[in-house]
Amino acid sequence: MNRRQRAVLIESVLVLAATVAAVVGMTNLKDYINRSEAMRAMTQLGQRVLEYRRQHGSLPPELFINSIKGDLEGAVRMGNVRYRALHIGPGAPADTILAYSLKKHSFSFLQDGYVVLRLDGKVEWLPTSQFATLFATQRVPMEAEPRGEYSHK
Repeated sequence: MNRRQRAVLIESVLVLAATVAAVVGMTNLKDYINRSEAMRAMTQLGQRVLEYRRQHGSLPPELFINSIKGDLEGAVRMGNVRYRALHIGPGAPADTILAYSLKKHSFSFLQDGYVVLRLDGKVEWLPTSQFATLFATQRVPMEAEPRGEYSHK
């Protein structure tokens, strides 16, 4: 192999490596932004729920949640929100899961997990295995387990 062929081969490998790094970087950035936006939308949802609770003395019905979801910034990135008010009693602790949404990441260094809204309005990110453990302790017998949304690892 002569000098020119070697230079072309090295340049081609460098361009390919830079392209792959850029694609992986952009995919991770996209997933990070989507997760951040989902958490921000869930925070806004939590504020609306707390406001409703202060005004009416109870948790809002699921119809209320569905009606305001479209008004929240980044609500599209929240995905399918599961609202658990029907399964929460009046004396439930503040750290009870009120709503949650699964976020899967594609070809990313970020773990799949759940954006979780607690009864006290706190929003957090939980990895799938941690969510499964917590949800199992809070799930009531009448409540269906999320179908295929998480696996017990």
